[in-house]
Amino acid sequence: MGWLRDETGLARCAANFTPLTPLSHLRRAADLFAPRDAIIYGTERRSYAQYHARVSQLASALVGRGVAPGDVVATLLPNVPAHAEAHFGVPACGAILNAINTRLDVDTVQYILGHGGAALLLVDSALLDLAEAACAMLDTPPLLVEVPDAQARIAASGRHLTYDALLAEGDAGFDWIMPADEWESLALNYTSGTTGRPKGVVYHHRGAYLSTLSQPISWQMTLFPRYLTIVPMFHCNAWCHPWMLPALGGAMICLRDITAAGVYDSIADEGATHLAGAPIVLQTIINAKDHERKGFDHIVRVFTAGAPPPAATLAAIEPLGFDVTQVYGLTETYGPDTECLWHDGFDHLHGDDRAEIKARTGVAMPFTEGVTVMDPETMTPVARDAAALGEIMHRGNGVMKGYYKNPQATAEAFKGGWFHSGDIAFQHPDGYIKIADRAKDIIISGGENVSSVEVEGVLMKHPAVALAAVVAKPDAKWGEVPCACIELKDGQEVSEAELIAFCRERLAGFKTPKRVLVLDLPKTSTGKIQKFELREQVRDL
Repeated sequence: MGWLRDETGLARCAANFTPLTPLSHLRRAADLFAPRDAIIYGTERRSYAQYHARVSQLASALVGRGVAPGDVVATLLPNVPAHAEAHFGVPACGAILNAINTRLDVDTVQYILGHGGAALLLVDSALLDLAEAACAMLDTPPLLVEVPDAQARIAASGRHLTYDALLAEGDAGFDWIMPADEWESLALNYTSGTTGRPKGVVYHHRGAYLSTLSQPISWQMTLFPRYLTIVPMFHCNAWCHPWMLPALGGAMICLRDITAAGVYDSIADEGATHLAGAPIVLQTIINAKDHERKGFDHIVRVFTAGAPPPAATLAAIEPLGFDVTQVYGLTETYGPDTECLWHDGFDHLHGDDRAEIKARTGVAMPFTEGVTVMDPETMTPVARDAAALGEIMHRGNGVMKGYYKNPQATAEAFKGGWFHSGDIAFQHPDGYIKIADRAKDIIISGGENVSSVEVEGVLMKHPAVALAAVVAKPDAKWGEVPCACIELKDGQEVSEAELIAFCRERLAGFKTPKRVLVLDLPKTSTGKIQKFELREQVRDL
């Protein structure tokens, strides 16, 4: 008892304190797993020793170019090795990584570069026109460093310093600048900005570190996984997975373009054991043509998120050799912070019953202090009756520091001591959350709430439907009614009347779509369907 109050002893312990940071994972991996595969990209293979050396060169070169701790270094890169290296090399010189969505328009890229204050921009050669146009609009543009891609046969333009030339300026023995405080900023990620200018979400080292040690538990990952990159590294830093893999000595299989053939090749030829992506990726796998498929003899464990996966999708993909777990989170929660945890109480379920459980949003991951459903006005939990609706709230180390240069939005987001997600859900008696909708996507028809997710799940059970999105259409009598927008599977045809009748057999009348449109659904780079665009299209029908 006396030792507990010995301030001298406690001071000695404090002197041994080391801030938590995901940078530690790669330093350890370079020592323990030096010869093992770290990065695979086409014919390229890089060991952990090589990976660490290149990251050190990058960090050293950035310092040599005047990048100081606290500065921002941005990227406009697909899922290629240089982007993985930037995830370590940028913070290893004390800077903050700002991975920018490669599919944004010039004006938005210019806004992000200016708002974040990027000192340097790593840009894929195929995206150089976008980067140059955005930088031309800035008073103080960042230094452009061009990243050509030999595997994709994309050559450098010759107009800018190249990535390899930058690395050549660096020292492979550079002593990394580690954070003095684990709450220091690690990354700056911008939200999609569909209702205004995107907001800059600030990650700290501690949150990312804890996520990287929590997700392997939820994913049933053991040592040496072979991870296929599908989630873009500009999206929540690929859910923190680039920082996670070195902790397990895992190999990252880079896939620049997401195709069914590319996925099957990576599984069959490179032995991919894990992948993550939106439900649209699952549909790509399910709907692959015969010549795109390859056989494999192991189970691939999949995290899916971005939108609640329809039960029909989950039922269709598992027989193909994939074990799917739905996870959920936001940019503000470092990617996923809940999982649909499977336990032996569900083992007796089969078919649709099993798929319905798998489609739940789930429970908190181990690194999350709390995820629950509350009434946003009273901040009290809703009844766990699988019916009462509320807003999903998050709290703990896995929540952002705040929105960069936006204290008002930060205060609103954390009102009442919890982070407000904007997602509407209910909770089952066993505590499992189930998303009903985004707050802005709930359809109120004649005073009744209609969950677009529920209607989409029914539509996805029709054998002709590949993808479905349901939005509100203004209606003189009911205020608004459900309108379904769908994509059909190749070679399939179905009438509007048939689909409406199909839904009417399975849904209450007020939930049944009053119109069904067949069209190419607008999607974000991460596979989310852009419902705000669909609402505009159906408004005057």
